[in-house]
Amino acid sequence: MSRLLEPPEGRQVFTRDFTPVDSDIDANGHVNNVVYLGWVQDIAIAHWDSRAPAEEATKWAWIVVRHEVDYRRSLLLGETAHARTWVGERRGPRFDRFVRIDGPDGEMCAQTRSEWVLIDAATKRPARVPAWMEEMFS
Repeated sequence: MSRLLEPPEGRQVFTRDFTPVDSDIDANGHVNNVVYLGWVQDIAIAHWDSRAPAEEATKWAWIVVRHEVDYRRSLLLGETAHARTWVGERRGPRFDRFVRIDGPDGEMCAQTRSEWVLIDAATKRPARVPAWMEEMFS
């Protein structure tokens, strides 16, 4: 996944900024890799919460089954990161979700492709992603 990720033309994009705190900084003086994955999860959940109708949100849950991460530029304490996320095409119960986190200079710090699986909250089993969900995020 070494090429820079950009959302396809017309794809709905959700954004959020993250500012690291002291505990996010590792022994190398920059944001720790694990912190980026936390931000990936945070923006994905915020995106879902911002779009899913309340009466539907309680019926579903999402789990991650795979993360692929590229790191390019260190993010330092005092810098604010700008994150963007969008989803790919649905495949049965699966969606690919993309997140790109850029530094204040616009350079990519980290980017991810994560595979998320939709879970029926009642049965705790994977469920085919309904067409309305794909439309809601596309």
